[in-house]
Formats: sequence, C-alpha cells, structure tokens
Amino acid sequence: MDGIHASTDTELQVDTQKLWSEFSLAANDRDYYQGWLALESAFVQGVTQSLLVMSEGSKPFAPVAGWPRSGSNPQRLSDVVERVIEAQYGLLLELDPGLNYAVAYPLLVDDKLRGVVAMELTASKEAELRQAMEQLQWGISWLELLIRRRRSEEDQTVLVRLKTAVDMLAVTLAEDRFSSAAMSFVTELAAAGRCERVSLGFLQGDHLTLEAVSNSAEIDRKMNLTRSIEKVMDEAILQRREIAYPPLDEEMLICREHEALSRQQAMASIVTFPLYGNGHYYGALTCERAADQPFQDKDVEFFRAVAALVGPALENKYRLDLPLWQRIKEAGGRQLSGLAGPGHYGRKISVALAIVLMVWSGVADGDYRLSAETFLEGAIRRTIVVPFDGFINQAPASAGDLVEQGALLCSLDDRDLRLEKLAKDSQLRQLDRQHQEALSRHDWAKSKIIKAQLEQTQAELDLIEGRLSRTRLTAPFPGLVVSGDLSQRLGSAVRQGDALFEITPLDAYRLILKVDERRVADVRIGQEGKLVLSSLPGQEFLFTVSKITPIAKSDEGRNYFRVEGDLERVDESLRPGMEGIGKIFIDRRSLISIWTREMLDWIRLFSWKWLP
Repeated sequence: MDGIHASTDTELQVDTQKLWSEFSLAANDRDYYQGWLALESAFVQGVTQSLLVMSEGSKPFAPVAGWPRSGSNPQRLSDVVERVIEAQYGLLLELDPGLNYAVAYPLLVDDKLRGVVAMELTASKEAELRQAMEQLQWGISWLELLIRRRRSEEDQTVLVRLKTAVDMLAVTLAEDRFSSAAMSFVTELAAAGRCERVSLGFLQGDHLTLEAVSNSAEIDRKMNLTRSIEKVMDEAILQRREIAYPPLDEEMLICREHEALSRQQAMASIVTFPLYGNGHYYGALTCERAADQPFQDKDVEFFRAVAALVGPALENKYRLDLPLWQRIKEAGGRQLSGLAGPGHYGRKISVALAIVLMVWSGVADGDYRLSAETFLEGAIRRTIVVPFDGFINQAPASAGDLVEQGALLCSLDDRDLRLEKLAKDSQLRQLDRQHQEALSRHDWAKSKIIKAQLEQTQAELDLIEGRLSRTRLTAPFPGLVVSGDLSQRLGSAVRQGDALFEITPLDAYRLILKVDERRVADVRIGQEGKLVLSSLPGQEFLFTVSKITPIAKSDEGRNYFRVEGDLERVDESLRPGMEGIGKIFIDRRSLISIWTREMLDWIRLFSWKWLP
C-alpha cells in the first residue's frame, strides 16, 4: 500500500509540474484562465469538473475556461454560477445527496464582480469541502493579479496620454494671444506625435482658414500647400467625421482631398480631426507623417484626446482675440440670421407662436387647479391585539385577504386553559358536595366558608371560560386585512397587547393630499377636486376638501400640509394605500398668471430677501 501511495504522489507531482509549466507559458488571457483552472482542479481533491466564467468591461458573463476540456457537463454548474453572480458570495451546494457537491466562489476586484469559479467534486468529509473552499479563496488571487496587471497597463497608457494632453493645455493657456498659443500647440503636438507637420484651422463664416502650422512662423495664403490643407480640413468638417488616409478601417468616406495632399507630399499619411463644441464645428486639426510611419489606432486616440482637451481653450482664445465690433457683429448676426435671414423657418415660426401665445394667455382665462400627491386611507383602521399571553395555534388570515364579519383571523393554543377549566369544574363539584354536607350537619359557619370558596371558584371558572372564548380572534366587520402575517410564527409566544392584524373596511375611505406649503393658502374646506390613481388612470373620482391639518411635515426635502378629502363615490376597485394625483379647483384666472405664478413668487421672495 505504501508503494501505491508513493507512486500516486509522484504522478500527481509530475502532472502538477506540467500544469505549472503550461500556466507560466500562457501566451494570452484565455490560456492563462485555462491553465489556472487546470491547476486549481489538480489541487482540490475529488474534482470531477470545473468552470470559470468572466465578464470584461460591460460584456455579460461568459465561460472562458472549463476542466476537463472534453467530457464535462457545465450545465450542472450553471445554476450555481448564476446564484453566485446574484448573491456575490461563495456557495456550497449538494448536487447529489451524499455524493456530489458544488463549490463556487466569486472574483471581486474593488467590490466589483468580475468572474465566478465553480467546481463539482465528491467528498466524504466536511473537512474536504472546507479545504476545497479555502483553496478557491487562495487560488482566485491569481486571477485578481491578472486583472489588476491589465488595469495597471491601461491606466499607465491613459496616464501618459493624459499627462501629454495636460502639458499641451498648460502650454496653450500660458500664452496670452491666440496666435502664439496656436503656434506653441501645433509645434508641441508635432513633436509628441512624431509628425512631419501639424496644422490648425478655424472657421470664418462658411470657409475654414489655416491659422497655425508647426515649425512655421508665417503662413503664405497664396501657397498651394496652404490651400490644399484648408481643403483637407473642409472635407473633414463637411462630413462631420475624422478622416484618415490611408484609411484605418473599412468605413466608406470621401477622402479625395486627403489623397491629393498625400500625393503632393510623396504619399504621406494624413489624419484630420474636426473640432466640435457648443453645438457647432469651429475648426479642424490635421496631422501628417511620412509614408513609412502610418497612423495607428492608438495614435488616433491620442490625437483625439488632445484635440478634445485643448480645442475649447484655443477656440476661446480665438474668439477673445477678435475685435469687439466683430464679436458683437457675429453674435448679432447669428441671432438675426435665424429670424430675418433665409431659412430657419422653425425658429421664425417658434418666435411668432410665442408672441401669439403670450398675447392670448394675457387675455384668456383658465381653471386654476392645485395638483398634489394623493393616497387613500381606510376611514376606519381596527387593530386586532392579543387578549392575554399565549401561543399561536392557527393563523389562516394574512395581509391582503378579504374577510367577512366573524371570520377567523387567528386562534391561540387553549389546551392549558381547558385543563384549568377541568380542574376548576372538579374543584367546584367537590366544594358543592362539602357545602351540602355542612348544611346537613347544620354547621352554619363551615357552610358559609365553603360557600365563599364556591363563589371564588365559580368566578375563576367564569374567567377561564371568558379567556377560552377569546382564544379565537375574529374579524369585527367585513373588510381587508392590511397588515399581519403569522403563517411563519405558528407555535410562537405572544404577549398581551401585541398587535397581530389591522383591518379596514372597503366601503369607507379617506383621501389624503400632500399640498406644498407654497400653495396651501389657496386651499379651503369645501373646495371640489378630481383624483386619478396610478393603478386606475382611466377613471376620475370626485372629492371634496374636508379638513386642513395646520401642521407642516417634511418629505423629500420640502414641506407640505396634510389635506383630507371625502370621495363622492366608492368603487369596488379601490384599495387602501393606492396613490395618484389629486387636483383641487381653486378659481378661474388669466392663463399667464397661472403659468408664471411660481416664477413671480420666487422673484418676490428674492427681492424681499436681498433688496433693502
């Protein structure tokens, strides 16, 4: 036997060394996952199959590794994996009674679920199951290490990109004038992006003008190169897209001007980024490289991030450097072009409609209704309490049940009371016999004593019978059980005065409106209104204000007053606790005063607070 165990241990050691070798030589994440799962399955005794599911980014959870690679049945572990994903803690389940078990453990990185590993195994001792779970907890740190390493590499790349972009933003903001800021920006970007030339252009009206070129102090407007770069930028802005030549993907874009510039510059690689902000395109950024250094996706991401960060700062400097009269002219021109110029029919129609609406709302009247959140309460709410200390025997009713008058809600255990009743009956008969004997012997003193004892025993018996009659708690009237569920407490002890159920009738309701404190002054008793419930949006219920509680309450950061109303009719579909919107009719007034009341009130309060 010792020889057999030694041979088994040697084979296991050889297999483990092989698995370690495959795990350490993993070329990609999938090989890493498969090697790790194979190692874990080798370390845990009795494993028949195992499964690893992972989620990358916003992608759903999906299997990435399984052991053994053939012959496994992962469906047996799918339910366990789903439960761990939902609960986010380790589970130990019995698959086949006394035979197979499933252990699963989540992979949490910074309190975020990234994966789940599950194993099916055979075990005969609890210690083996505990050892398997501990091995999973220790081994899963290898997966956490991989995820953190990948995140660290991504963060480092983003950090370098962000640092470069921030440095360029700092260089741009350090310059007072737009021209010097633009020149510094394109020069720094050309050096950081290993570009032959970086050009920046801004829109002036409908045409784009080249404003800065890297390593060039002046721009000759008459040069063919200048006009070619401006056409390249116009081409990108017209298509509202980034354009790269040669193309980086299969998306069909018009790049005729890019191709022409590339041929002019000995087949250079070109990428152009339209600059967008405040709802309009205001410029473009063009980067050029030699033909033997084409742009890659990571280069485009870098230039895109820099343009998005530095572009608004450059636009702000460009607008500030314009003469004052030109800035006023541009602002006024943009507004007037929408109203007086050609096109912009939607804006013209909107302004005309707004003028007509203002005039009409000033002369037309409308119903001023006050809206408030509303809910229903039962007019009566009867509480069923425990009459004396005891134990719950039956509880056929629960919250949500409709009950008739006299229906059994709950019964208390009456065995002890019945035994006491039998004892008192026996004691009463014995005292009655003693009393008769005393009378027959004319022992008047003893007969009076026994008679007093008889009366006391009879009173105790009446008390027991009264308590027996109160062991059955019944509904005092037909209605709805709104609270109380004792189905999980059968046999448990209850104390006198404990509330077990609450019942409310279905033929009497009280309407509660939560009126904002800014509008409660408009509410009067006797005003009428309409109610629409969320569960019955197609029906309207009329009500009348019956009571205004003069105490404000706070809810969700605002104060409100409780206003009660009486429904004119009660529908069978109504239930206590229903919520909706109630509108109280106040009076008729001009529409413009209704629509602008909140704004005018705010102006009055603001003026009262800050003006002398």
